[in-house]
Amino acid sequence: MYDDILARLAASDFRRRFVLKDQDFIYIEQKGLDVIAHHAADFIAKRIAPAFPPNDGHQTPMRGHPVFVAQHATACCCRGCIAKWHKLKSGVELTSIQQQYLIGLIMEWIKRQMKHGNQNQCYADAG
Repeated sequence: MYDDILARLAASDFRRRFVLKDQDFIYIEQKGLDVIAHHAADFIAKRIAPAFPPNDGHQTPMRGHPVFVAQHATACCCRGCIAKWHKLKSGVELTSIQQQYLIGLIMEWIKRQMKHGNQNQCYADAG
Protein backbone atom coordinates (compact mmCIF):
# COMPACT_ATOMS: atom_id res chain seq x y z
CA MET A 1 0.00 0.00 0.00
CA TYR A 2 2.84 2.40 0.79
CA ASP A 3 5.35 1.26 -1.84
CA ASP A 4 4.68 4.15 -4.26
CA ILE A 5 5.05 6.95 -1.72
CA LEU A 6 8.09 5.31 -0.14
CA ALA A 7 9.69 5.03 -3.59
CA ARG A 8 9.04 8.75 -4.22
CA LEU A 9 10.47 9.66 -0.81
CA ALA A 10 13.55 7.56 -1.59
CA ALA A 11 14.35 9.96 -4.42
CA SER A 12 14.73 12.81 -1.92
CA ASP A 13 18.25 13.23 -0.56
CA PHE A 14 16.76 15.05 2.44
CA ARG A 15 14.24 12.33 3.36
CA ARG A 16 16.73 9.51 2.78
CA ARG A 17 19.15 10.88 5.37
CA PHE A 18 16.78 10.05 8.22
CA VAL A 19 17.56 6.62 9.65
CA LEU A 20 16.99 5.01 13.00
CA LYS A 21 19.99 4.86 15.32
CA ASP A 22 20.95 2.07 17.70
CA GLN A 23 19.14 3.72 20.62
CA ASP A 24 15.97 3.93 18.49
CA PHE A 25 16.12 0.20 17.72
CA ILE A 26 16.63 -0.57 21.41
CA TYR A 27 13.70 1.66 22.38
CA ILE A 28 11.42 -0.02 19.82
CA GLU A 29 12.45 -3.48 20.99
CA GLN A 30 11.84 -2.52 24.63
CA LYS A 31 8.46 -0.89 24.04
CA GLY A 32 7.15 -3.03 21.19
CA LEU A 33 5.56 -1.92 17.92
CA ASP A 34 2.08 -1.56 19.45
CA VAL A 35 3.34 1.07 21.90
CA ILE A 36 5.28 2.83 19.13
CA ALA A 37 2.10 2.89 16.99
CA HIS A 38 0.23 4.39 19.94
CA HIS A 39 2.93 7.08 20.25
CA ALA A 40 2.65 7.78 16.51
CA ALA A 41 -1.12 8.14 16.79
CA ASP A 42 -0.76 10.50 19.73
CA PHE A 43 1.87 12.66 17.99
CA ILE A 44 -0.18 12.87 14.80
CA ALA A 45 -3.43 13.66 16.65
CA LYS A 46 -1.92 16.36 18.87
CA ARG A 47 0.85 17.88 16.74
CA ILE A 48 -0.21 17.37 13.12
CA ALA A 49 -3.97 16.80 12.77
CA PRO A 50 -5.27 20.24 13.82
CA ALA A 51 -6.01 22.62 10.97
CA PHE A 52 -3.44 25.07 12.33
CA PRO A 53 -1.00 23.21 14.59
CA PRO A 54 1.06 25.36 16.97
CA ASN A 55 4.58 25.97 15.65
CA ASP A 56 3.72 24.30 12.34
CA GLY A 57 6.91 23.56 10.47
CA HIS A 58 8.86 23.30 13.71
CA GLN A 59 6.71 21.01 15.87
CA THR A 60 8.51 17.74 15.16
CA PRO A 61 12.00 17.30 16.60
CA MET A 62 14.61 15.73 14.33
CA ARG A 63 15.51 13.09 16.92
CA GLY A 64 14.68 11.88 20.40
CA HIS A 65 12.01 9.34 19.47
CA PRO A 66 11.84 6.83 16.60
CA VAL A 67 8.49 8.27 15.50
CA PHE A 68 10.01 11.75 15.14
CA VAL A 69 12.69 10.35 12.83
CA ALA A 70 10.05 8.42 10.88
CA GLN A 71 7.88 11.52 10.55
CA HIS A 72 10.71 13.37 8.82
CA ALA A 73 11.65 10.36 6.69
CA THR A 74 8.06 10.00 5.49
CA ALA A 75 7.22 13.71 5.19
CA CYS A 76 4.65 13.48 7.99
CA CYS A 77 6.41 16.10 10.11
CA CYS A 78 4.35 19.23 9.41
CA ARG A 79 1.32 20.31 7.43
CA GLY A 80 3.46 21.83 4.68
CA CYS A 81 5.31 18.58 4.01
CA ILE A 82 2.07 16.62 4.26
CA ALA A 83 0.43 18.93 1.70
CA LYS A 84 3.42 18.66 -0.66
CA TRP A 85 4.03 14.91 -0.44
CA HIS A 86 0.64 13.47 0.50
CA LYS A 87 -1.71 16.04 -1.06
CA LEU A 88 -3.62 16.60 2.19
CA LYS A 89 -4.64 20.25 2.38
CA SER A 90 -3.24 22.55 5.04
CA GLY A 91 -5.70 24.62 7.03
CA VAL A 92 -8.16 21.74 7.36
CA GLU A 93 -8.21 19.32 10.30
CA LEU A 94 -7.11 15.85 9.27
CA THR A 95 -9.82 13.21 9.33
CA SER A 96 -9.35 9.98 11.27
CA ILE A 97 -8.83 8.15 7.95
CA GLN A 98 -6.11 10.61 6.93
CA GLN A 99 -4.48 10.26 10.34
CA GLN A 100 -4.56 6.47 10.02
CA TYR A 101 -2.88 6.74 6.61
CA LEU A 102 -0.02 8.81 8.09
CA ILE A 103 0.33 6.53 11.11
CA GLY A 104 0.36 3.48 8.84
CA LEU A 105 3.06 5.02 6.67
CA ILE A 106 5.18 5.92 9.69
CA MET A 107 4.83 2.41 11.08
CA GLU A 108 5.61 0.79 7.72
CA TRP A 109 8.79 2.86 7.47
CA ILE A 110 9.76 1.86 11.03
CA LYS A 111 9.09 -1.82 10.31
CA ARG A 112 11.24 -1.65 7.19
CA GLN A 113 14.00 0.06 9.17
CA MET A 114 13.78 -2.75 11.73
CA LYS A 115 14.08 -5.30 8.92
CA HIS A 116 16.93 -3.64 7.02
CA GLY A 117 18.71 -1.51 9.58
CA ASN A 118 19.70 1.93 8.35
CA GLN A 119 20.46 0.86 4.78
CA ASN A 120 17.61 2.93 3.25
CA GLN A 121 16.20 -0.20 1.65
CA CYS A 122 13.12 0.54 3.76
CA TYR A 123 11.91 2.87 1.02
CA ALA A 124 12.07 0.46 -1.87
CA ASP A 125 11.30 -2.84 -0.12
CA ALA A 126 8.19 -4.33 -1.66
CA GLY A 127 7.42 -6.40 1.41
